Amino acid sequence: MRRRAFLSAAAAIALGGAGSARADTPKRIYIQPLGAALPAADSDLVRRALLAFYRIGLDTLPSAPLPRAAFYAKRQRYRAEKLLDFLEARRPTDGFRILGLTAVDISTTKEPYEDWGILGLATLDGGACVLSSFRCKRGAKNAEHARIRLGKTAVHEIGHTFGLPHCKTYGCLMEDAGGKVATTDREYDLCPKCRQRLIASGYELGDSSQIPWPKPG
Repeated sequence: MRRRAFLSAAAAIALGGAGSARADTPKRIYIQPLGAALPAADSDLVRRALLAFYRIGLDTLPSAPLPRAAFYAKRQRYRAEKLLDFLEARRPTDGFRILGLTAVDISTTKEPYEDWGILGLATLDGGACVLSSFRCKRGAKNAEHARIRLGKTAVHEIGHTFGLPHCKTYGCLMEDAGGKVATTDREYDLCPKCRQRLIASGYELGDSSQIPWPKPG
């Protein structure tokens, strides 16, 4: 599972709440690298993916060390919900959202599992999300395949911070991965329903002609 939408639909914050955006100016999102730098191609793909789907401004902050308080020694990985708290505290005052980008394994609690490895985590209508390239590599054909999975996860997690819950439409980028990274391989675009929800909440969409991955065969 890659997201904090193991929250039930009833627990989802309504679209159009405090996190809704006005469409007159692009909202600024800061990318915060955490720990050892990812390959430049990975970071670039994340940027291109976000701009293809959302009309936003993007800035990258200097890399920051992973917070010791988030390390889960028992499993030798980092707790994603603690990383969200860390990121939220670092969000610049002009930042609408902040996205943490790391190569280390991350996890959170998902009943009945105390510590469940994930691709990413976000809070619906929240100010921060975090994603990791670690599990994107599982079963990947090559580095580009893993990179595309990471880009799709970025679109998904920012979508959550914009108020989008998980979507039941097959192939939509807001599908729940269901604990399987391979779910991303069938995804291509946001479905019309999710796009309309964003527009209704005051968000402007990006240039979909620039989607940086091929349609699934």
